[in-house]
Amino acid sequence: MTDVHVLGIRHHGPGSAHSVAEALATLRPDLVLVEGPPELDPVLPLLSDPEMTPPVAGLIYVADQPRLASFYPLASFSPEWVAIRWALSTGTEVRAIDLPAAHSFALHLTAAPATPPPAENDGGTSVEDAGSAVDVQQPYRPDAIAMLAEAAGYTDAERWWEDAIEHRNTGPVDRFAAITDAIAEIRAADNRPSDHPDVRENNLREAAMRRLLRTAIREGRGSIAVVCGAHHAPALVPAHFPPVSADNKLLAGLPKAKVSVTWVPWTSDRLSLRSGYGAGVTAPGWYQHLFAHWTAKEPNGDVATTWLVRVARTLRRENLDASTASVVEATRMANALAAVRGRPSPGLAELDDAAQAVLCDGSPLPLALVHREVTIGLELGNVPEAAPTVPLAADLAAAQRRLRLKPGAMEEVVTIDLRKPNQLARSVLLHRLALLGVDWGVPSETGRTTGTFKEAWTLRWEPELSVALVEASRYGTTLSSAAAAYVSERAQLATGLTELSDLLASCLLADLPDGISGVVSVLAERTALQQDVPPLLETIAPLARTCRYGNVREVDVTEVRKILDTTVVRACVGLPVACAGLDDEAAAVMRRAIDAAQYGLSLLPELPLDDWHRALAAVSGSDRVHGAVAGRASRLLLDAGLVDRDQVAARLSRRLSIATPAPEAAAWLDGLLSGDAVLLIHDRRLLQIVDEWVAGVQDEVFDDVLPLLRRTFSLFGPPERREIGEQVSRVNDLRQTANPMALDLAGAGPAIRTMARYLGWEANRD
Repeated sequence: MTDVHVLGIRHHGPGSAHSVAEALATLRPDLVLVEGPPELDPVLPLLSDPEMTPPVAGLIYVADQPRLASFYPLASFSPEWVAIRWALSTGTEVRAIDLPAAHSFALHLTAAPATPPPAENDGGTSVEDAGSAVDVQQPYRPDAIAMLAEAAGYTDAERWWEDAIEHRNTGPVDRFAAITDAIAEIRAADNRPSDHPDVRENNLREAAMRRLLRTAIREGRGSIAVVCGAHHAPALVPAHFPPVSADNKLLAGLPKAKVSVTWVPWTSDRLSLRSGYGAGVTAPGWYQHLFAHWTAKEPNGDVATTWLVRVARTLRRENLDASTASVVEATRMANALAAVRGRPSPGLAELDDAAQAVLCDGSPLPLALVHREVTIGLELGNVPEAAPTVPLAADLAAAQRRLRLKPGAMEEVVTIDLRKPNQLARSVLLHRLALLGVDWGVPSETGRTTGTFKEAWTLRWEPELSVALVEASRYGTTLSSAAAAYVSERAQLATGLTELSDLLASCLLADLPDGISGVVSVLAERTALQQDVPPLLETIAPLARTCRYGNVREVDVTEVRKILDTTVVRACVGLPVACAGLDDEAAAVMRRAIDAAQYGLSLLPELPLDDWHRALAAVSGSDRVHGAVAGRASRLLLDAGLVDRDQVAARLSRRLSIATPAPEAAAWLDGLLSGDAVLLIHDRRLLQIVDEWVAGVQDEVFDDVLPLLRRTFSLFGPPERREIGEQVSRVNDLRQTANPMALDLAGAGPAIRTMARYLGWEANRD
C-alpha cells in the first residue's frame, strides 16, 4: 500500500518552503511529485548544478511559435525549489505533475482569439509577444492560504503561516493535513457552476494530476510526497479521487502542440505582485530574508534586528544617517508595535513603521529609496551552460563573457567610446540585438559628447528577452547572421525609401556587411524608380548619416555614397517643379522634406551643394510656390550666405505687401522665421516690416492669420520673445531711426519748455 502525503503550499511562500523541508526530512518519500508541466522532467536535474542560482524560471514555448510561451519562476524560498533540491540531493526521484503544456498551448491555439492563453500552474506566466512586456496571467483561483490569513485578521499570509502553523506543536505532516482540511471547506463554499471557465480549467488540470499520481501509485512506491498549490490539495488525496473514467473523459481527445523547454534567469522584481505577476508576492526581498533566517542552523540575531540592520546599511549607502543606536531603538519599537497589534513577533508592516519613525525621522521618502533594493530585491538568477538553449542564445552568452558585459536586473547606463575596439564591439552587439527585437539596451542621451565617437545605453535584462532570443533564432545561429538575415527580409518588405535608409543606417551601426549589401541593392532599385521628390529628399539624411558613420567605423560605404549622390541630383532637378501649386498639407510635407535634406547635406561638408542651392534659389524666387516652402528656401539661402539681408528684406516687404493675401503672407513669414529669432532680434528693418504688416492685417482675416503667427513665435525661447517684445515697444524709435526728420514737436513740447527754464530762456520764447 502506497502512502500519499499531499503538501498544500503557497507559491513563493517561505513558511511553506520551510515546512516542506521539514516534512520531506521526516517522511523520506520514495518519490516527490511537484506541481508543474511534465515537460519540465528532463531539465529538473539541472537544479542541482552548482551554477544554477535562483531566481530562475522554467521556460516552455511552442517550437514553431516561440512567442507563445510560459514561465515557471522559482526562488530559493519557493516550496517547489526546496522540494526538487531535496530530492536531487538525496537521490530521490522527482517528477512534475500537471496538465502537459503541449495540451495547454494547443487548446489556446484552437480557441477563439479573445481567449487568454492558459496558465499551466498557479505560478505560471504567459507571453504571446516577445517584443512587448510579459502578458502575465492572473491565477485561475484565489490564494487560499491568503484567504485563511485574512480571515484570521492578518495582512501578511507569511506572518499568519509562522504564527498559526510554524508555532504549532504538531509535526509538519499534521500541519499540512490541517491545511488540506481548511482548503476543502473553502472549496466546498465555491458555488460557481461547473461550466465556468476557471472551474473547467481547474478540473482539467486536477484530472491530469490525478492521472500521473495514479501511475506513480501503480509503480508500487512505498511513500509519495505531492507538493502542490494549496487549492489543489483536497483534490489530490487518493481517498477523495473520482472514478478513473471521469478523469479519462475530461482528458480524452485533447490536442497537442510541439513544445521545447529550458531554464532562464529570473529577477526578484518579476517575482513581485507590482510587476503584474499573478502568483507573485508583495516583498520578495523580505521573504528571502525570512527563509534564510528560518533555515539557518545558527541564526545571527533575531529576524527583526537583522532586517533593520540591512535597512540601515542601505540608507547609509544613500548618504542618509542611520546609526547603530537607531537600529536598536527601531527594533524595540517594532517589537512594541507587534505586542500592541496582538502578534507574536513583528512583521514587515511593523518593521516598516519602526524604520520610518526612527531611522527616517517620520518621512516615508528615505524608506522609499531603499524599498526596491531591500524589500523587493535586485537579484538576477543564473543558469548553467548545460541548460538547453538555442544556438543564438549561446552566441549571445559567449559575446557577453568576451566583452565583459554582464546582464543585470538593475538599470545600468553604459557609455561607449567608439574609438576603442572593445567598446566598439559592445556597441555592435547592442545594435544587433536591437535590430532583432532583443531590447536589452536602449539608447540614451550622451550629454556633452566627443562628436560621433560616443554612445550611451541603458541596460536592463528582462526575463522575456529570453523568449525574444528564441523568436529571433529562426533567422540564424549567430547574432551577425541572424541580424543580417532579418535585415534582408525587412528590406524586401519595406514600403518606402525612408524605411530602407533607416535600415541601412542600422546595418552600419551593427556592422553587418551582408545586411548592407542586401539593403543597398533594394535601395538602389527603389530609388531609381522613385518619382516623388519628398521621399527622395527624406532619404538624403539617413544616407548621409550612413556615410558619416562609415568613416568613424571604418566601413566601406562607396556604394552608399553613389546612391546618395544620385539621389541628391534627382531631388535637386525635380524640386522646383514639385514645389509648384502645393496646397497647405502638401506644402507642410515638402517643407519637412527640405529641412530633412538640408540636415543630411550638412553632415558631409565634402558634398558639392551647387545644385542644391540653385534648386532652393528657384523655389524661393517663384511666386507659384507656397509661402511656407518659399520662405523656408529663402532662410536656408540666407544661412548659407548666398543672399544678403537686404535681399531678404526686399522679399519680405514684397511678400507682406497689401497685394498678398494675409494667410499666404503669414505662411511665408513662418517659413522664413522658423528655427530661431536671430533675424528679428539683430535686423530692425525686418522687425519693423513684420510689425507694420501685423498692425495692418484686416480684422476679418486676422483670426485666420493668428494661429500661424502664434505657432511661429511659440518656437522661440522666452528670452528671444522678451527681446522682440521690448524692441517692438520701441517701434517709434525704430521709425525715427529710419527717418530722422520725422520729429513729434507737439509731444516734445513739455520737455522743451522745462529745458528752457533750466537754461534761463524767457518763458514765451520758442
